[in-house]
Amino acid sequence: MKIAAISDIHGNLAALDAVLEDIRQQGADVVVNLGDILSGPLQPSATADRLGPLRLPTIRGNHERQLLSGDPSGMGPSDRWAYGSLRDDQFLWLRELPVTLRLTEDVLLVHGTPEDDVAYFLETVTPSGCRPATHDEVKCLAGSCDAALILCGHTHLQRSMKLEDGRLIVNPGSVGLQAYKDDRPFPHRMEMGSPHARYSCVTRVGSEWRVEFRSVQYEWDKAAAMAELNGRPDWGAALRGGRC
Repeated sequence: MKIAAISDIHGNLAALDAVLEDIRQQGADVVVNLGDILSGPLQPSATADRLGPLRLPTIRGNHERQLLSGDPSGMGPSDRWAYGSLRDDQFLWLRELPVTLRLTEDVLLVHGTPEDDVAYFLETVTPSGCRPATHDEVKCLAGSCDAALILCGHTHLQRSMKLEDGRLIVNPGSVGLQAYKDDRPFPHRMEMGSPHARYSCVTRVGSEWRVEFRSVQYEWDKAAAMAELNGRPDWGAALRGGRC
């Protein structure tokens, strides 16, 4: 079984199309979508229209939860842009998405961690910035989850860790945004360092899961120009260079 995992598209339709074409060439058996699908200053409605007919196994991210709160005055700029762009049928699609999903008995889809859509699974934020999480930190977050493979998103960074009990946690990286800043719980930056759209293929070979991290070219300069035109120079910089 070969799973293509995509996450954090953030309305970047050009990046999504490039990734879907690469997935087609890789011959995946199933494509899963780990959330944070539409929010951002690009093409949220067109991205929803592209994904809808594909009927991919899909979960909500924290941005879907925020969009569905229904109060744009309390939203950040990425959510407000999406909120003002989406149709009623697209909101209905978001409402029907689960928070987590068992793809098979031993494969679990989450956005952050199994218990929290804004928790970082494979990274730890400290007062001095963000670092890779330790084995013990990841084991604690995985808790008693019995899935052999846990696919997560949220941090936009491609990373994996295999626990001593054999469980594998994989973050495929972000399709649509390769850098961002956050101030919770401490100020930090998440940066891939290049503008390529990212996803992962996870293949079962015997009793083991093997991970391949993929990076895909697309017209990121056009995406950056669109973000800047829509009032987000921070996104323009992140889209062009993968840095804040």
